[in-house]
Amino acid sequence: MSLRLPLRRSQRWSYLLPTMANEATSSTPTATATATRFQPTRVQSQMVFRSTSDEPRFINTVTFDSKEDAPTLVMVHGYGASQGFFFRNFDALAKHFRVIAIDQLGWGGSSRPDFTCKSTEETEAWFIDSFEEWRKAKNLSNIILLGHSFGGYIAAKYALKHPEHIKHLILVGSAGVASETDALERITRFRATWTGALINHLWESNFTPQKVIRGFGPFGPDMVRKYTSARFGANSSGQVLTEDESRLLTDYVYHTLAAKASGELCLKYIFAFGAFARVPLLNSASEWKVPTTFIYGYDDWMSYRGAQEARKHMKVPCEIIRVPQGGHFSFIDNPTGFHAAVLYGCRKFLSPDLDNDSLPEGLISA
Repeated sequence: MSLRLPLRRSQRWSYLLPTMANEATSSTPTATATATRFQPTRVQSQMVFRSTSDEPRFINTVTFDSKEDAPTLVMVHGYGASQGFFFRNFDALAKHFRVIAIDQLGWGGSSRPDFTCKSTEETEAWFIDSFEEWRKAKNLSNIILLGHSFGGYIAAKYALKHPEHIKHLILVGSAGVASETDALERITRFRATWTGALINHLWESNFTPQKVIRGFGPFGPDMVRKYTSARFGANSSGQVLTEDESRLLTDYVYHTLAAKASGELCLKYIFAFGAFARVPLLNSASEWKVPTTFIYGYDDWMSYRGAQEARKHMKVPCEIIRVPQGGHFSFIDNPTGFHAAVLYGCRKFLSPDLDNDSLPEGLISA
């Protein structure tokens, strides 16, 4: 494990931006991503993690300064993302938690070994085992684990396998909760069309969105810019990005997408066509051992109804909160509402002496 000293404010975003293999480090504006000091770490491991490659293994990690007795909050990004997507949240959450954000193995600034998994079981183990090895190296226990989208799926699967290390689970717009049967008729009809058949073929061939970006070569950055400008600008359901934020996020997203393919190749093994999990979390709801808070943006394309169905079978406390003016990236669209939802979900750890179950204004209980 190697550890660097805390960075100056002007360096922080550029550290979160990973260096691509065989390519010069991209130029990044010296803008401030966060005001809170943090320590960047690359947590090394000798484990193979289901890959035959002998490349180095490490998990890119940032740990933010906090109060000594603050509970530990570990944040796990979703598919096609990385830790920097939480840039609007670090300062606010670090006031209450010891915040640690990671890039999952094969993503962002973590190592990208050859992906050789050939089944759902192997693919889940790639992420779960590497996270457990990282947890051991960091000597963490009794943590609050937060995962977004695909990261929520992995966080939940990890909690099912290693519940003794997790005191609370926060699933943000989590993928893989509901089963394909919820939309089976619609998906079957679409698959029967020429377009649906083509997309299904590409899906089963593991043709990822990242391959499109790489394939466009020098036009890739412009494609990413159009996406970020639309998704977090004109089409945002909440707080749009500033010009500087948009430029920084575009650079960040492009370099994480265009780097060597690794973790992204999990797609077809974890999800069936239509982004439904091949092994839905709903199937394991009765085995849940960790109290859970589900958070969804009000306009999230991941439906909260899957969580409602799962709650019926869970034997541990479970809350479902919807954040107004938020889509699938509620932590970017409405960071204030998102922070309120996280703090509410963790209220017994932050204010154990207070008996206040009143939902913060604006949030919606489902």
